[in-house]
Amino acid sequence: MNHPKTLLAMAAFALATALPSHAQSTLSEGFDDITALDGWELINESVPVGQSWFQGNPGVFPAHQGAQDAYIAANYLSASGGVGTIDNWLITPVMKLIGPTTVTFTTRGAVAEGYNDTLELLFRAGDGSGSAGFSTVLLTVGGVEPYPDGWLRYTAELPLSGSGRFAFHYMGDAEASNYIGIDTVSVVSVPEPSAWLMLGLGLGGLGLWRRRLSPALP
Repeated sequence: MNHPKTLLAMAAFALATALPSHAQSTLSEGFDDITALDGWELINESVPVGQSWFQGNPGVFPAHQGAQDAYIAANYLSASGGVGTIDNWLITPVMKLIGPTTVTFTTRGAVAEGYNDTLELLFRAGDGSGSAGFSTVLLTVGGVEPYPDGWLRYTAELPLSGSGRFAFHYMGDAEASNYIGIDTVSVVSVPEPSAWLMLGLGLGGLGLWRRRLSPALP
């Protein structure tokens, strides 16, 4: 049988390793090398299918941070020949969200007269793959508004816990689209206050249990 001290140490270690940091960065990606993306999906469902997402082209504009090509990009050639409907997806790995979650990223376009791009940020619950199931639109960049002509930071909030994935959806008429870049993606999730309270009570209970098992002093 394990000694009470051993049991206490094991329980304390389990709780400590289970405790997330006060601001846990679930995901941080700067797209230094898009061939090394771990767990991401790049899916082009444009009609007709053209070029997928590609490493940023510093000849169009440099990255927000890091090397000049350290961002991910897509353009009107997502639909073959630049004619058709763009339906190009950049999907994060599955993530375990431990509470209210904040998604931030920077994006910009190569603005030119007569052209405008559209990008959506979406969410789907669960661990499924592919583009199906992304029904929660968190925000839209461009579209009816001009796409930013310089790196601009966007933030979206998601007040839930559980597993899920985020997706960047480049979309629209290829003949009216041009070129966009995405950089410095971050997903930060923090636990609900009630979770911290329960963990604190658990640690307090362990202390009481340890004292009750301690032998009486002579």
